[in-house]
Amino acid sequence: MTQTLASTKAATVLILVGAGSRYETKEINGISHFLEHMFFKGAKKYPTSRAVSETIDGMGGDFNAFTGKEYVGYYVKANADHIDTSLDVLSDMLIHAKHDSVEIDKERNVIWEEYNMYLDTPMYQIGWDFEKLVYGDQPMGWDQVGTHDVIFSLKQEDFQKYQSELYTPDNLVVIITGNVTHEAMVEKVQKFFAELPNKKQAYSHKDLQLHVAEKRVFLRTKKTEQSHICVGFPMVSEADPDYAAMKVLSVILGGGMSSRMFMSVREDKGLAYYTHSSVDGFTDSGLFTTNAGVDVKRIDDALAAVIGEYDKVTQELVPEKELRKAKEYIKGKTILKLEDCEEYAHLLGKYDVLYGKIRTPDELLEEIEKVTAEDLLRLAKQFFVREKMFISVIGPYEDEAQFTKFLG
Repeated sequence: MTQTLASTKAATVLILVGAGSRYETKEINGISHFLEHMFFKGAKKYPTSRAVSETIDGMGGDFNAFTGKEYVGYYVKANADHIDTSLDVLSDMLIHAKHDSVEIDKERNVIWEEYNMYLDTPMYQIGWDFEKLVYGDQPMGWDQVGTHDVIFSLKQEDFQKYQSELYTPDNLVVIITGNVTHEAMVEKVQKFFAELPNKKQAYSHKDLQLHVAEKRVFLRTKKTEQSHICVGFPMVSEADPDYAAMKVLSVILGGGMSSRMFMSVREDKGLAYYTHSSVDGFTDSGLFTTNAGVDVKRIDDALAAVIGEYDKVTQELVPEKELRKAKEYIKGKTILKLEDCEEYAHLLGKYDVLYGKIRTPDELLEEIEKVTAEDLLRLAKQFFVREKMFISVIGPYEDEAQFTKFLG
């Protein structure tokens, strides 16, 4: 898949694979993320991590990878004149990765330190805690880094098996965006990926199991100078026709410095340094959340303020001027992102690898434009109810009962 962007001299090669933490069992929870690390440790033509990094640095490029719940990605972004090198590095690592046992042992500690970094960064950890609370003990409720026991027990054959089962031509998408032409890129991809084993994807992820939450508040007791809260609700999936409306609603509530949450919780009441609302859409589920970093001694006031804004949007239509502002916000942010060929590649590839179809930016923005104030009120009334609310907290507190009172 390609997209010509004549306004740039750069090009991004992005490879997305239908893998990730949702494809794991408890015995291998964390392998998707660990495997991401191992691909950069050397293969056939570029036998060491130094060889990989020196090659990319030698052309002034950027390279990285990421692991989500439903897909993983690997990319190189560089001068379009170096597209062959970008393809060479990525194809070598994805086809000929060695997963050397010595390198695996060294990387275990690196990954565990990454886990500790997230644990020591409440702004990251609060989201993981919220997902575990909502989804429970199943793959959608597990974080991508995995557990200590798995990280320190995975062996070379585990990586080889996982790769052979999911890193297959039918479960992999190559996206190239930038100053390129489609025909030339197709020829190059066929050349560089000719050795990719012609196998079929061995399995897909399991369907989401209906999770009846035993509790709807999770407290992580931690000595912090600032408390962190996440208040939200399960919502529609990314594939649902109402997903666009939920995105608009997230902008109205907490999508910028003039949003309702920001103006109320931070500006008017001075309860938080940061606050924002967002939607996370997956293929069969979704989450609508508001996060905030708040004064330890005024956390009850902050929670009441956040919940109060949720309540208000269930009671009256969003004014047309505010609705228009939210749509323009999404449109503007989308256009700014698409100035970057890496962001463009991610947008195109994501829908292909997850849904087997391409969604253009114009199609997505057209859906946003169709959203009405009546849609927002209907969805707010449907989802923003106390019986469906979940709250996660990180801070110096001992009793979850302090927060269950907000559930109504």
